[in-house]
Amino acid sequence: MDLEVRHLRVVCAIAEAGSLTRAAAALCMTQPGISAQLRRIEALLGGVLFDRRQAGAVPTPFGELVLSRAHAILPGIDGLLADTARAALRTTAPDRVRIGSVGAPLLGHLLLAVKEFLPHSEVTSRCQYSPATLLDDLAAGRLEATVLGDHPAQELPPREGVVLNPIVTEPVFALLPTAHPLSAQEEVSLAQLIDEDWAVPRPDSDRTREYWSSVCAQVDRRPFTPYEAEGRQLIEIVRAGLAVSLCQATFIEAPGVTVRPLAGNPLWYRHVLAWHRDGPLAAHGAAIHRRVADGYLDTCAASPVYARWRERHPHAARLAEASRDRRPLRPDPAP
Repeated sequence: MDLEVRHLRVVCAIAEAGSLTRAAAALCMTQPGISAQLRRIEALLGGVLFDRRQAGAVPTPFGELVLSRAHAILPGIDGLLADTARAALRTTAPDRVRIGSVGAPLLGHLLLAVKEFLPHSEVTSRCQYSPATLLDDLAAGRLEATVLGDHPAQELPPREGVVLNPIVTEPVFALLPTAHPLSAQEEVSLAQLIDEDWAVPRPDSDRTREYWSSVCAQVDRRPFTPYEAEGRQLIEIVRAGLAVSLCQATFIEAPGVTVRPLAGNPLWYRHVLAWHRDGPLAAHGAAIHRRVADGYLDTCAASPVYARWRERHPHAARLAEASRDRRPLRPDPAP
């Protein structure tokens, strides 16, 4: 792991708040999540930054050194980001639409919708695993729209000038090697998966791993996670029979891997469409939202495992359809 600007912001937030709990609330993180990140930052820098006391977190002499450098660096970085954002707005052609996306099934639908409603625009796209980075780019004017995602109790924070539009909240499914005995079941329980080796995303990429861990803790056990990977590499580890993992409900089975619902639907993922309030998509926002939501339902129909799950959970299926009217979405209760 390399030191990043956001790590310096975490350190400064803890020092300003005087406790990890208050800093976590200010950063829209959980207390275990910020504690784990602080430990990784301290390991990277090679020293303890804060004394954890009953009254709060107090910077150590080593921490004071880091804070003094961070306070000198961050204003310059913030100024650079603001200046480049303004420059980009001046130099970017008004008919250029830059789209971002996390790994989700909505990007193609969003691109088609933009081309439909802005047919003379130059449309480009780029993908990134972390929704936080894409949200920063959208707020700073480096993107016009993006596909994001979050989890319960980890909702994306509001940003100035950014419109966040949920599309749907869907269950998280298990990803298994096809030869695994659990693949023969119609659904698998989280308790059954806990005893397996897991392939998981890197902890700093976004908060997915933190969310998985918090839900697994509810069964009083933690999975063994010897493999860190994302995207194609994670799938290959599962395909090789080395580990199990979790995936989005719309993930389409490929040779060697099998998707199965989790009994009781303990984990959820929310798809979110976002654009800048002053950007070129704002005038067509409602129509683009409907097109993307309709495209999502088409993707559901093309995912046999998810289609069967939706038949068994009609309430959740209705919620997905209601998203086209932009009503709030909530997971259905476990059966």
